[in-house]
Amino acid sequence: MTIIDFTHDAHLSSWVPGADGHHAFPVQNLPLGVFTPPGGARARGGVAIGDYILDLAAAAPLLPAEAQGPASLTNAPTLNALFARGHGAMTALRRALSALLTNFERVGDTTRLLYPMADCTLHLPFAIGDYTDFYTGIHHAVNVGSLLRPDNPLMENYKHIPIGYHGRVSSIQPSGVDVVRPHGQVVPAGQDVPVYLPTARLDHEVEMAIWVGQANPLGTAVPIAAAADYIGGLSLLNDWSARDVQTWEYRPLGPFLGKNFHSTISPWVVTTAALAPFRTAQPCRPAGDPELLPYLHNEGDLAAGAFAVTIESWLRTERMARAGMEPVRLSSASMTNMYWTPAQLIAHHTCNGCNLAPGDLLGTGTLSGTDRDSLGSLMELSRGGREKLVLPGGEARTFLEDGDELILTAYAEREGFARIGFGECRARILPAQGT
Repeated sequence: MTIIDFTHDAHLSSWVPGADGHHAFPVQNLPLGVFTPPGGARARGGVAIGDYILDLAAAAPLLPAEAQGPASLTNAPTLNALFARGHGAMTALRRALSALLTNFERVGDTTRLLYPMADCTLHLPFAIGDYTDFYTGIHHAVNVGSLLRPDNPLMENYKHIPIGYHGRVSSIQPSGVDVVRPHGQVVPAGQDVPVYLPTARLDHEVEMAIWVGQANPLGTAVPIAAAADYIGGLSLLNDWSARDVQTWEYRPLGPFLGKNFHSTISPWVVTTAALAPFRTAQPCRPAGDPELLPYLHNEGDLAAGAFAVTIESWLRTERMARAGMEPVRLSSASMTNMYWTPAQLIAHHTCNGCNLAPGDLLGTGTLSGTDRDSLGSLMELSRGGREKLVLPGGEARTFLEDGDELILTAYAEREGFARIGFGECRARILPAQGT
């Protein structure tokens, strides 16, 4: 597990303009991503610092020997090779970058390698081999289950086993790519025969993305005590959902066309090293909940395997945008709403010998809280479409309409440490296309 060191010092000051006290990317963060600088050059790895991006491979000669190799691996359109080197290489790179960006004598050497973030194009950080979306948000599971099955909100296996499904990789897109309203089979209210229509119940889901950093061989399980070492970092994830399509198709095999039309990822990977000060205890299971099976139980993981990350969702309608209005916040929830820790997800995913690889993506599922202000989907906020959500300016929503823009943001903070953020996970809804 990663440790707290000098790179987390809240008093560190960077020479990069605007980095000190930056709302998301102070020098204590140093998230990694893939960008194309202005001028049409090819994509390569970079690190966010304030409102700038440092070209990692170009900066390699300025770094100590132990960090030059890892930095050189980012001279590629993905971060897979870098993360595959493991936490030792990632820690060496982080420490070297922290020293470089806080050394005021290196300004002249390094300034030429900085690009204004607003002038760059951001890409998916990894070549994603596989995507598994879990259902770890227990309050979301109870809320949605109560709408569909009032007498039995949680299925009998929920508290015994991390539930997940295999998602579609090809439709995962970086923040800023518009979502086209999907078609599908739906059963209109009062009917029992499906029709083929654009979804009328397009929804968002407030999730976090867990990036796999290291591989395990096929046929080899990752033990729970080592599972945290396989986590490379976190990003934001919006797992868009067509609720009416999903309702008709999910039995007996679960999500399909109601989910696979689009998933949005924030482009910056906040590494587990950056998140070391924000690890926290997993919330205690309520009395009467099943005991963990041994392959999912580890005292160290229960003591510090969760992340104290706050996730917020924001909505701006087309009318609000035209009027110059700011987005309205829909919810604020915590990553500690996960019933299972990230390490437990890794241990369970591999317990049958399934092989994970660097760049594989694990979604947490919707991380709603217990009160209305923490509900991470419109399905919950509108109580299945029965209650309208009134917005500034008098508009109302039950589900997303064409022209709406949904934005996710997140941050981690703790007394004595600098607050760090995740950037944005944003997309706008476009009308359904002809068929």
